[in-house]
Amino acid sequence: MIIDIESLIPHREPIKVITEIIEITDDGGSSTAVVNQDWPLCDGQAVNSIVLIEAIAQTSASVEGYKRKVSGKDPIKGWLVGIKSAEFNTDKVALDTRITVLVKNLNAFESYAVIEGVVKAGEDLLLTAVLQAVRLNDEA
Repeated sequence: MIIDIESLIPHREPIKVITEIIEITDDGGSSTAVVNQDWPLCDGQAVNSIVLIEAIAQTSASVEGYKRKVSGKDPIKGWLVGIKSAEFNTDKVALDTRITVLVKNLNAFESYAVIEGVVKAGEDLLLTAVLQAVRLNDEA
């Protein structure tokens, strides 16, 4: 699936960390990325795993943006995201690690959503998190 992520979210490099949307479903989707030295919180050899939260948020925003775009709405909307829970299985992720991000909408009501995200490197589980998001500047 070839989707222009930058047409769906306001993020640009180096803050934009996801590089490809793999799948979009009715209740979620998935993306991939390769950890690189331009990512936030990089020490030259690895990035702090807290950046994986951003990968979940960007994947979810891309999925939502795509759905908005195909329904004729403006895809780029700001989100205020909070972390409800997060279980990190690593402190750092080495450069050149390919990650897969899976997101699933657990609950949505108007401009509010609860999203479950999982980040893996191959079969290794790096992070499981639940995020809460409120869409800003939504249509009245």
